[in-house]
Amino acid sequence: MDLSSAASPTTHHSQPSHIASRLRRILLPIMAVAMVMLALECIVFNMPFWRTLGASTDTNAVHNALGSGLTRSSDGMLTVTDPTNAYLELTADGTSDFLRIDTVDAATISSVRDKTLRQSHSQGDTELAMPSSTVHVRVDIGDTTGRMQSISPSSTRSHYVKAVGAGLVRVWIQEERGAVIPVSDARANVKVPFAFNWIRVGVMALLSALVALWRPGSRLWRIELNPASVRQRLAFAAVMAIPAIALGWSIIAQIIYASPMVFHTAGGYTYDYDQYAHVADSLIAGRPWLDLDVPSELAQAEQPYDVPTRLKLLSDGVSPIYWDYAFHDGHWYSYFGVVPAAVLFAPYRLITGRMLSTGAAEQFLMLLFIIFFSMLMIRTIHRVMPRTSLAAASLTTVSGLLGAQTGYLVYRTNFYQVPFAASLALTSLGLWFWLGAETSARPVLSVDRWRAGDTAPLSLPRLAAGALCIAANFGCRPTFTLAALLAFPLFWPQIRAVIGELRHHRISVAKALRAPLAMLVPAIAVVAPLMAWNHARFGSLFNFGNAYQFTVSDMTRYTTPMADMPSSIWYYLFLPLRFVPQFPWLAISPAPMPVWGYYEVMVGALFTATPVMLLAVLLPYMNNLEMHGLRPWLIGCPMLACGLIVFDAYVGGLGWRYSADFGWLFALASIPATLWLVNGREPSHSLAGANDAASGDGIAHVTPWRWLMRWTVLLLTLFTLSIAVLSCFVLARDDALINNNPTVWHDVASWFSLL
Repeated sequence: MDLSSAASPTTHHSQPSHIASRLRRILLPIMAVAMVMLALECIVFNMPFWRTLGASTDTNAVHNALGSGLTRSSDGMLTVTDPTNAYLELTADGTSDFLRIDTVDAATISSVRDKTLRQSHSQGDTELAMPSSTVHVRVDIGDTTGRMQSISPSSTRSHYVKAVGAGLVRVWIQEERGAVIPVSDARANVKVPFAFNWIRVGVMALLSALVALWRPGSRLWRIELNPASVRQRLAFAAVMAIPAIALGWSIIAQIIYASPMVFHTAGGYTYDYDQYAHVADSLIAGRPWLDLDVPSELAQAEQPYDVPTRLKLLSDGVSPIYWDYAFHDGHWYSYFGVVPAAVLFAPYRLITGRMLSTGAAEQFLMLLFIIFFSMLMIRTIHRVMPRTSLAAASLTTVSGLLGAQTGYLVYRTNFYQVPFAASLALTSLGLWFWLGAETSARPVLSVDRWRAGDTAPLSLPRLAAGALCIAANFGCRPTFTLAALLAFPLFWPQIRAVIGELRHHRISVAKALRAPLAMLVPAIAVVAPLMAWNHARFGSLFNFGNAYQFTVSDMTRYTTPMADMPSSIWYYLFLPLRFVPQFPWLAISPAPMPVWGYYEVMVGALFTATPVMLLAVLLPYMNNLEMHGLRPWLIGCPMLACGLIVFDAYVGGLGWRYSADFGWLFALASIPATLWLVNGREPSHSLAGANDAASGDGIAHVTPWRWLMRWTVLLLTLFTLSIAVLSCFVLARDDALINNNPTVWHDVASWFSLL
């Protein structure tokens, strides 16, 4: 009795002690990481502040002396008259390693831009020099020549430029003759202010969180993936809320501030990026052509697709001639698929009376793709290796999303990307339906199931829904309709069984055709009106009008030179990354061709920018890995991808966006090898892998090799994520951020340029 009463207090106090111990194990690492981040933010990233506390802040005069190549206007701006003598001159006393370049205030810059725009319109859209949003400078001190860097008037932190030394300072303005520079003066001997940047802290916190979640010792490696779990479904919804909130904010902002995206300069093409909105207006009006002006000179031209003919018309002042629109029988058309216009743009116009922003539509479609492709990846992972961990599944899914070119498509939001985003979303959803068609779940109606022989029963509604989605690609990006070929390896057991049943008369023809008809009927219901739409515009069921587009070449005759084909295919897969010593440390990689042909500059290729995708090539050699019937389907993915690479290289040349045609296929094909690397063979009793587990908990005694592989895949995924982010900041790409949003570019660049 005494013993039981004595033991009771011990038991009573053990629970709080256990909770406190667990809290310490959780909170101490978080606090340690937080302290490191705080030190990095306050000390390392603010080192210029600490180094310039003793700066004298002395200045020579109100205004700097100007070189003979610069003139100052009444509004305080500078104009470059001679680039060889365009500099500001001052002196530094050596008390600060930085100088500050002051710019004209934002109100003055805005006023000058508005005035210049009005003047340009009054002169027939003549191109006039606007105040530069990015100014390239070079700071020389004494005999020391500095390196070129850029500043933005709207990015205060970028105004501070590293300039070590004392003596005569020349700030060279490295812009072309006639450039209007919103710079007033430069100041030496300055103090750099302290700046606590929450976005920078957020980036560090995100990277820390990813490492904590995916490191080999994390709890996620001990939790089994279970798509049927309500808790895991709620967790998936919570994770998907992150891109939903991020993209939702961007979508709303673009809708609120949307304006017509039309640009024209005298003697040049007219660039109108609202193609889908114009198609929507045509659908509402009940006509196949676009309501855009056609100059009589163009309508009467014998060879309007001939580039010299078009250039002659432009030089004669004929306008508008729309860039990358299809011109046929005296009307303008869009050669892009009509489905996004019918599903998004036309309803938005009817409901709001406004034109839907192309960028908002593209990012909405990309959000759908992120959700649907994640669902497809998880379903495939669960089929390939039913017992795997949340860590392995999430790591593989993120790698797959990056390999599918999600980063590029989320960033670049013009009309070229809309068909890719739409088809990626539709195809992901369609294959998700098909992959879930083999189901033992109880049907709503008994007629919903179809079975042949001893094979697994198929859900007819899921077959129909998948076929509907994939067929809709015919009106988005038609090459994605080839995903329908993946139905053959996926359902080959059922196809073979029904053929055998028919041969031996064990099944009626009507019953045998139920599954094929469940797929064919919705597909025909989608494709037939799209073919009619093509015929109404160009007189052919399969003519989308891409041969009639006005672009860099006469597309009625252009094909990629055969000499360029090997190079284009190689560049799509293995174009090397090119690193540089300054932000963003990544540059456009040269892609020389034997013969001139169209190509869009890229930073790298599928296997160099997303190296985990290279694991897809191991798939044919993994004969001993059980894939639970998905092996033929997964092997079909890279085979289809290779065909699309050849097609894209021949028809379109080399284009960064064309990687979205096949990247997702390699992502699916890389799943088995990725899971094998991090798990070993299929786990039996342990999530560590059948050959790796030394204890039942699945993580305590993972072999060093498996531990290394998990770290390798984790680091490769973070590397891929870094490349995707840094590629947005790369200079010289077609949609360079430094041109589209110089404030963001320079704000981020200043995180590192002052260190």
